[in-house]
Amino acid sequence: MLAIFLKTLPFFAVIGLGYGAGRFRVFPPDATAWLTKFVFYFALSAMLFRLTVNLSLAEIWDPVFVAAYLVATGGLYAILFALSRLRGVTVAEAAIEAQCGTIGNTGFLGIPMLGLLLGPAAAGPLLMVLTIDMIVFSSLVTLLITASRGSAKGGRSGLAALGPPLVGLATNPMIASMVAGFLWSGLGLPVPGAMDETLALLGSSATPCALFAIGASLAGRSAERAAVAAWLSASKLILHPAAVALSALAIFPVAREAAGVMIAAAALPVAGNIYILAQHYRVAPQRVSTAILFSTAASILTLPLVIAWV
Repeated sequence: MLAIFLKTLPFFAVIGLGYGAGRFRVFPPDATAWLTKFVFYFALSAMLFRLTVNLSLAEIWDPVFVAAYLVATGGLYAILFALSRLRGVTVAEAAIEAQCGTIGNTGFLGIPMLGLLLGPAAAGPLLMVLTIDMIVFSSLVTLLITASRGSAKGGRSGLAALGPPLVGLATNPMIASMVAGFLWSGLGLPVPGAMDETLALLGSSATPCALFAIGASLAGRSAERAAVAAWLSASKLILHPAAVALSALAIFPVAREAAGVMIAAAALPVAGNIYILAQHYRVAPQRVSTAILFSTAASILTLPLVIAWV
């Protein structure tokens, strides 16, 4: 356990440096926003393209893996949504809370950290988790929010509400880079040396820049609605990996190595892009912000425990 903790410590140390830089205004919010854009549009996209261009979709596509993750995450999502509705919150707020309790920071934290800690074989399962989170659950929360607002206003819902998530997916550089990589690989196109070195250079900057940006963005978050945020953080860090472990190890015959990566990915803290979504739709942004802050801080201890176990 100590060895795993010491291996994860440098990653959280960089997050801490980013937090300090943001807290003391060495790195102002505008700088954090631009660094995040660099990671999102260039560094992380280059890393994902380079990963997928050396893989084929057939190599990583595993319907049993997908089913296990969907059942565990979808089941917990439904439970959290129902519990939120029982508290009397709106459909939009319940959807955002369910998203916080089930969707982790796979893109900015999981792929850089778990890819290094768990080895090259973790790339395929991590990409599958990231793809499911973005295509299925990011679309679901957007659909729930827009459909509920359309119904409340007496407007159209259903198919009309599919527009925003579909546009979001089409313009998301992480999805685009993975699709491009798989197409490149599927067509059997060679990767020129200069192109590969450029991608490697850009991709190598993704890990430190993403971690620093996470820390700097946390510095601007305030702790409000602490009780709900603490519950959502506990769901993300404890209930989600437990549900995934049950599904992947006891219900579905997922290969143990892939199941371990899936469980570790489920133990990641609340995804930062949920705050962007909450801010955009003006649905409980402070609650989401606090959940991100709490879960990221607590994951310093909980994530090494899960990684050590798997």
